[in-house]
Amino acid sequence: MATAVAALGPVKDVELPDGIIRYHETGDGPPIVFVHGIIANADVWRGVVARLRDRYRCITPDWPLGGHTQPMRPGTDFTLFGLADLVRRTTAALDLAAPALVGNDTGGAVCQAVAARHPESIGSLVLTPSDAFDNFLPLPIRHLQLFGRTPAGLKVLAETLRLRAVQRLPIAFGLLTRRPIPADIMASYTGPLRDHPAIRRDFARLVRAISPAFTREAAEGLRTFPHPALIAWARQNFFPLAHGERLAGLIPDARLRVIEDSGPFVTEDQPEQTAALIEEFLREATPR
Repeated sequence: MATAVAALGPVKDVELPDGIIRYHETGDGPPIVFVHGIIANADVWRGVVARLRDRYRCITPDWPLGGHTQPMRPGTDFTLFGLADLVRRTTAALDLAAPALVGNDTGGAVCQAVAARHPESIGSLVLTPSDAFDNFLPLPIRHLQLFGRTPAGLKVLAETLRLRAVQRLPIAFGLLTRRPIPADIMASYTGPLRDHPAIRRDFARLVRAISPAFTREAAEGLRTFPHPALIAWARQNFFPLAHGERLAGLIPDARLRVIEDSGPFVTEDQPEQTAALIEEFLREATPR
């Protein structure tokens, strides 16, 4: 089970036709929905939420991307736009009116798809370093599409991720942060793949559905996104800064801000800086 991080608030469930989405909720104010990437969960956002919960209602689901503990039902659409539909259905089930949508890593690609396909369901968009354009998946972790295509291959992969030395390799989490991720958080990210065959089945379906054709389509849809957007990117090569600049150029009402001294997981390396940029953006941005 995901680490119970106090900053995220109590665990709740919302049931959808696809299955149960487990989420944390804390704070009062305008709603923010956070979307993490693959082999991660709501714990990614713990440092950011701790700095925003006094002024915002922060909702951090464990999306079915490999770090979740509630398996999806057969027939769930794990394509990028299928996941975007899942996000939209979740916000609708929680009765959220025009929430801010904040994404990182694969979750940023999902947010791009939501903004392109369902712009009416959100009020603003925040993208931190994410898959985009042809970079889905990034080259250093494309082996996941080989090992991750079957539950058996995933079991081998997940067992190797027990080792701290393996976690810091470029083909694992090594390029995602400049500082090691705490051991208990890493356990919450990688444990479900090791411990739950049904989660491995979900993840195998997910990696088989990954294609840059979807991220290219989502990027084109951002040209008509009618709400404010913040592109808060870091100077690193996993998700190149040039892609953040390109996304900012596509969205009509977008601003680019650079997060210094950080890998792609800006929420791990620079949670205070990330939260400050999000708060500044949400305070200043007004929907068209």
